[in-house]
Amino acid sequence: MSNELLNDKPHGDLFAPVTLGALALANRIVMAPLTRSRMGDDGVPNALHAEYYAQRASAGLIISEATNISQQGRGYALTPGIWTDEQVAGWKLVTDAVHAAGGKIVCQLWHVGRFSHVSLQPEGGAPVAPSAIAADGSTFTATGMQPVSMPRALETNEIAGIVLQYVHAAQCARRAGFDGVEVHSANSYLLDQFLRDATNRRTDAYGGTIANRTRLTLEVTRAVVDVWGADKVGIRLSPVTPDAGNTPVDSDVMATYGYLIEQLNPLKLAYLHFVEGATATSRDVPDGVDLDALRALFDGPYIGNNHYDLPLAQARLADGKVDAVAFGRPFIANPDLVARLRHGAALAVAPREAYYGGGAAGYTDWPTGQY
Repeated sequence: MSNELLNDKPHGDLFAPVTLGALALANRIVMAPLTRSRMGDDGVPNALHAEYYAQRASAGLIISEATNISQQGRGYALTPGIWTDEQVAGWKLVTDAVHAAGGKIVCQLWHVGRFSHVSLQPEGGAPVAPSAIAADGSTFTATGMQPVSMPRALETNEIAGIVLQYVHAAQCARRAGFDGVEVHSANSYLLDQFLRDATNRRTDAYGGTIANRTRLTLEVTRAVVDVWGADKVGIRLSPVTPDAGNTPVDSDVMATYGYLIEQLNPLKLAYLHFVEGATATSRDVPDGVDLDALRALFDGPYIGNNHYDLPLAQARLADGKVDAVAFGRPFIANPDLVARLRHGAALAVAPREAYYGGGAAGYTDWPTGQY
């Protein structure tokens, strides 16, 4: 395992408590959602996953790996679900372990939309999307990597059923003992596909104008708030991330996401979780886009995400531009990341082959240090 020194002295601000809605956090370090592809085909967590999350419970908040709200929502094999009783029981193992270790964890609710394969869908049907526009790329299936399948456009009368899938998953997350939920409206998955005019060519009440394209994200968020209460619901947005099929950004990022954020404000959500730049790629943004200006429109707590190191996190905290910072890949090889950052210790770096699939190796076998 290779190491890199992040800094050589302790820091303070990042380690101060913060409250996000009803979530009182011991520090401002958030574990970002990390897909690890270590579930069975039934999407049921087990004791191995409970150990993995509990090891990282020193984070102020853990956001679970993206969790499918239904079989229709699946886009990748070996990812977890939160719609069956068995999945609820499996996640209860995880939440109990995190709570026993003194941590807090929310469930990220996920529907991939068009970025899926027929073998992952109910009865081998086509993936659903706002419009029948094919995504680029391949996805992981039970038989290996396969090109994503051509989606079909959702009928208007089906969209209420999508909202109900989120409601059911939110109810299941309560039963599973999570501390809250995060609506995944990012990374070019279903809700983000509705937001962007590059993937939404509809002519009904869910397409065309910005008000129409943001309608589904707002309906889903309000419905989830009805289950949980606004102070235990966050939302993730990624205005310029082209992931999940190299989806182009919206033709007017500032107007679309600015309107959405302003419409979210009356809900008084626990937090806004923003991908600053392109997820896991860079912090660069297109000309004419000012993510800090969008962030400033949000009235509540803000979690910054993407390519953060300790100096950047501290600088943006000091400038009042973030309330908490989500770290992703550093948590893979450093279950004790909070302590390592606090004490300026070296960070282990996980090889890419450890990211996805397999068992305990590269998952729960990373050592912790003495501080």
